[in-house]
Amino acid sequence: MTLPVTAVIVDYHADEALVDCVRSLRANEVDRIVVVENGLPGSTSAYVDLDAVTLVEPGLNLGYGRGVNRGVAAERSNPYLLIANPDLVVHDGAVAALVAYLDEHPGVGVVGPTIERPDGSRYPSLRVFPNVWLAGAHAVLAPWWPGNPATARYRSPRADGTVDWVSGACFVIRRSVLEAVGGFDERYFMFAEDMALCWRVRARGWGVAPVPEAVVTHVEGLSRQRASRAMVIAHHQSALRFEWQTARGWRRLLAPVASAVLGARLAAMLAADSWSRRSRP
Repeated sequence: MTLPVTAVIVDYHADEALVDCVRSLRANEVDRIVVVENGLPGSTSAYVDLDAVTLVEPGLNLGYGRGVNRGVAAERSNPYLLIANPDLVVHDGAVAALVAYLDEHPGVGVVGPTIERPDGSRYPSLRVFPNVWLAGAHAVLAPWWPGNPATARYRSPRADGTVDWVSGACFVIRRSVLEAVGGFDERYFMFAEDMALCWRVRARGWGVAPVPEAVVTHVEGLSRQRASRAMVIAHHQSALRFEWQTARGWRRLLAPVASAVLGARLAAMLAADSWSRRSRP
């Protein structure tokens, strides 16, 4: 049975991985598939079957959130939207499980699957919103100590399994909910747009929930590898934007401190990258 789902994929030179993604979505009986070409003109059409998808060709790299918004606007026939990275393979039954959860829980607006890496390890896709201390410790420690307690806490659900937000690599959202919050915030080029979206969804009173039995495999970073320094900069810009956008009360007074910490972190990471490039034979 065809599921009432439109899948929206933002492609940036994923090439053969995009083919696998589309194939897995078709195997999951997704009704419609929209692919947004953020890469060079013709980079997507060279790989996808144009009879199987709706192709949106903006002619430039819109960024992730803007790309999703254009894809959503291109096809309006289904009540559920599956947002997915192009380097993703959806396991059998995953989309049906996500849709079934939304059907059974009318107060939930967004659901996310279990995301695995190709080696079978778990990608930390179910997360909590960072408070001041958690955000600061994660920002300072994560580049040099990835497994530090603050980062582990930020990248994990709570003890009872509840979450604040789910990774934009793959999730299903009600179209009505996405429209109610105005789509993705297009001020975010890359990174944190998923966190910002879930923040606005929850602020409107809808829940965000994990569906552990729905499983996908994500090959991380295929698009990011083409512009690693630009992505590092975008990551920090988005983190800073989220802090200024969501900080309230006394936390707002600490936003300049967050700006200084993120700025110092970015400078250190770019310097380390430059040193690494110069040291290569």
